[in-house]
Amino acid sequence: MEDFRRGGFTLPGEAGYEKLTLEMAEKWGADVIRDSDGTKLSPEIVEAGYRIYSTICIIREHNAFAQAHPDAQQQVFLMSDAALATEDTLTIEPLKGFFDEQFEINDTPEAMEYWQVWDRTVDMLLPRESWSYENGKVTVKGCEKWHRYTVSFLCWRVWEEINMYNHTTNHWTSEHLRQLDPRHPLAWEYLKGWLKDWCRDNPQTNVIRLTSLFYNFVWVFGSDMRRRTRFVDWASYDFTVSPAALKAFEAEYGYALTAEDFINKGRLQATHRPPTAHKKDYMDFIQRFVAGKAKELVDIIHSFGKEAYVFYDDSWVGMEPCGKYFSSIGFDGLIKCVFSGFECRLCARAQVPVHELRFHPYLFPVGLGGLPTFSEGGHPEKDAYAYWLHVRRALARESVDRIGLGGYLHLTIGQSAFNDAIEEMAVTFRRLKALHAVGAPADLHIRVAVLHTWGSLRSWTLSGHFHETDQHILIHINEALSGLPVKVSFISFEDVKNGALRDVDVLINAGRMGDAWSGGDAWRDEALVTEVTRFVYEGGSLIGAGEPSAVSGGDTRFALSHVLGVDQDDGSWACHMPWQYEVEEASPFPVCGEAVTAAPGIRLTDPGTRVLLEKDGVPALTIHDFGKGRAVYMGGFAYSPLGARMILDMLLSLTGADPAAAAVSDQPMVEAAYFPASRALVLMNNDEKSVTASVRYPGGVYTAELKPLETRIETVQ
Repeated sequence: MEDFRRGGFTLPGEAGYEKLTLEMAEKWGADVIRDSDGTKLSPEIVEAGYRIYSTICIIREHNAFAQAHPDAQQQVFLMSDAALATEDTLTIEPLKGFFDEQFEINDTPEAMEYWQVWDRTVDMLLPRESWSYENGKVTVKGCEKWHRYTVSFLCWRVWEEINMYNHTTNHWTSEHLRQLDPRHPLAWEYLKGWLKDWCRDNPQTNVIRLTSLFYNFVWVFGSDMRRRTRFVDWASYDFTVSPAALKAFEAEYGYALTAEDFINKGRLQATHRPPTAHKKDYMDFIQRFVAGKAKELVDIIHSFGKEAYVFYDDSWVGMEPCGKYFSSIGFDGLIKCVFSGFECRLCARAQVPVHELRFHPYLFPVGLGGLPTFSEGGHPEKDAYAYWLHVRRALARESVDRIGLGGYLHLTIGQSAFNDAIEEMAVTFRRLKALHAVGAPADLHIRVAVLHTWGSLRSWTLSGHFHETDQHILIHINEALSGLPVKVSFISFEDVKNGALRDVDVLINAGRMGDAWSGGDAWRDEALVTEVTRFVYEGGSLIGAGEPSAVSGGDTRFALSHVLGVDQDDGSWACHMPWQYEVEEASPFPVCGEAVTAAPGIRLTDPGTRVLLEKDGVPALTIHDFGKGRAVYMGGFAYSPLGARMILDMLLSLTGADPAAAAVSDQPMVEAAYFPASRALVLMNNDEKSVTASVRYPGGVYTAELKPLETRIETVQ
């Protein structure tokens, strides 16, 4: 019988806790031991016979070089808070309100070329001669009284953001780490030399685990604790900017970027907004730069006979795993920290030989959001199970190669419930991995395409973890899809116009008007609207949620209102009476009321639109026949096991697929996967109480009583 108690597990070791490290390696079946931020591995651990991962963040821990070459530090454009002119002269302190331990003003001549002062009241850029800068202050002359003014300026980032987070959250007291920009020629030569020396001096390391690469996701701290985080975007490119980058861009593209291309009236270029043409050019420019520099590092690592893995969080900007340049880097593996199912699917999709998940909770005293976790009052095993319920359903659909943990291993002392939980999860992971190795799970032959601005570049993600993007409807839909037995792709509006719907059964568009997920101005394109209309009319299906296809200026708010059978009244239809309706009791699929929310102003555009759920006095869930196809509308959607089951039932109803083609339980809290090559049935109980479930699968029906939260794998006929 295959041994599922060892292998595919990366353990965080810790010097000073050698006995504990080896005991936990045995309990969790580790074959790799790694170091984590703030920990080291002792010779006793390194020489214990395990493969060794060593963590490197290439751009930090070089403070001496940074202090000797301050112009090699990374930068960012910031905008001052708006100041009101009460006289014709106004003084603005650009950094006021920002965290002064994170930023220092860059007032060098090359940086000052890019500074801008705006009259935001009339959206006018002021001429350079109208303002001056001295000693950290900007003086604006000739102001219009009662107008608001802002300064856009370049700053040095003098505290690496992840190190800053650990100091401010986990009470680190070590030196504040700075970060180098690989675009600086001296810094780049220094970093390559440093890496070569490190590889030469650490022969015991098998895998160098690059804690991402060069540019961190954007995290701007404020000085006031009531707004400690002023802005955060896990997919932003704002931290890649510098005068050198701007000049190189201008030389290649033939036009110059300005501060306003990044500042965007203070909103910045958040991933949740459709990109400008300038931003798309700049992103491609940075992606090629990052890929080229990253390949040089990987080649150095390979020259010493070591493997190069990359951690897909923190400083990953510019090397999106689904981007067109990622595979050219040559990484041997990708490690993704996961809180959710869609993050597992993102990791599994990366074009690398080895895919590894870092489970949560991280072994830190305080978890995300201030949870005590491994501190007094914490219950790390409950946190672990909460994340595991998301992760396992995705792992049943698509496999990865490895799992692991990170942080301070000594925090597991006295946490027997947590330690047992991780042991159980590791065994289940290995069993699922073994099933995938024999053959893929059966699916329902339903092809679902998620449609948004970013298309495949943002496959299985928006711009962060589930807990950071949970206000966006689409991330909840992604989470539901991550564990369903359907084929999922992510397409852009250009893809649709180029014929992508030929390979789609169900199209999903979800978001708020003007955001990147709904699409904004893309829906002004009649070719796009016409193609989606044709797709549904000729037999396809559409699911819209929130404000799908919403755009201003047309005769309807939803460009696809004629397909959806509903539209949203923003007040323009006052005095126009809406269609009356009754909520139907006989829905074509079971409705989970707790998963669906209402959007304001929703009204029927067709008396044939059927209302399946009403909330707050408006239709919250509808279905509309359109030609040979159908469209479902939801005002909102929040992920839960029951909500995911509703999405599955909805897809079955829209397509007429046979649920027995895969494996579907009669209990909505129980999910299942069938592996025909192994004749194995995986049952996953998402309920905290025992459940008896019958599962239809291609070989018949299997009935079992499942314990709370149990995962059961059975060989069936």
